[in-house]
Amino acid sequence: MISESEVDVSVILVSWNTRDLLIECLESIPEALGDVRGDVWVVDNASTDTTVETIRKDFPHVNLVTNQRNVGFSAANNQAIVASSGRYVLLLNSDTVATPSSITHLIRFADGQPHAGVVGPMLLNPDRSFQSSFCNFPSFTNELLSATGIGRRLINPDYPGYGFAHAQTARRVGYVAGACMLVRRKAIEQVGLMDESYFMYSEEVDWCYRMWKAGWEVWFTPRGKVIHHGGQSTRQWRHAMLRSLYRSKVHFFRKHYGEGSAFRLQMALFLVLQVKWLLARFVLGDIGPAIRWRDLNDREPRIAYQPTALSQEI
Repeated sequence: MISESEVDVSVILVSWNTRDLLIECLESIPEALGDVRGDVWVVDNASTDTTVETIRKDFPHVNLVTNQRNVGFSAANNQAIVASSGRYVLLLNSDTVATPSSITHLIRFADGQPHAGVVGPMLLNPDRSFQSSFCNFPSFTNELLSATGIGRRLINPDYPGYGFAHAQTARRVGYVAGACMLVRRKAIEQVGLMDESYFMYSEEVDWCYRMWKAGWEVWFTPRGKVIHHGGQSTRQWRHAMLRSLYRSKVHFFRKHYGEGSAFRLQMALFLVLQVKWLLARFVLGDIGPAIRWRDLNDREPRIAYQPTALSQEI
């Protein structure tokens, strides 16, 4: 066993009914760590696919946290962040595969950038093609261009993310994708945990925004590549996750940009989504319910849970 004082990185995975992908991810971690000293944490959000039983049987070295209900991405990660001891934490989606030495590269890069609070790697699709993984912070314009699809058609296919040409060298960025984020524990102690009022989506944007405001930097590095399948949990609950996606965007705007900006974004998103729903219904027929105004209202009641204990400002 590795003692607390020896842990360089605590690798944290949140799982919800992604057992087979989770196994593949866990199997990739030892080679990804290389000579880095790490421990591994899995937080299961009430899976019904025998994930818990499989982890207990086949991965006894993994620290397992089991929730009786799906408490969301932020709250689940926070549980393991508080319980773990690594000088870095690596948030790693259960639908990723870490390539050999990838975590080693991230740790070495972060050690060389003492002001880096967050570091993200290059993400790859399962066929090893490039996957955009860093962006500027949201604005009304880029959210509108993204929701309408105009940005992807007229600016670049990865919009609002940056494309392959911008991902060849390490650089400071606004935020990195939550699929793989190396976060310095000293930065967490100053900035606080992930904001648990985000059930899913935009929580990494919020965290990186707070990092920058507190004087920490967010970096992207092309080294330490990680394969990301993408959206495996959300596909199981697509309409609900679509509501959560846009509601989280409105919540970010209200929290950081103010009431007026949040209302303007909510109105624009509602109109765009209504038009897209009507067009899809005309072409495809029955496509399920439309997004309602209240679905985008971040002040509507959510699933209630007790926030993870840690002195923090969020």
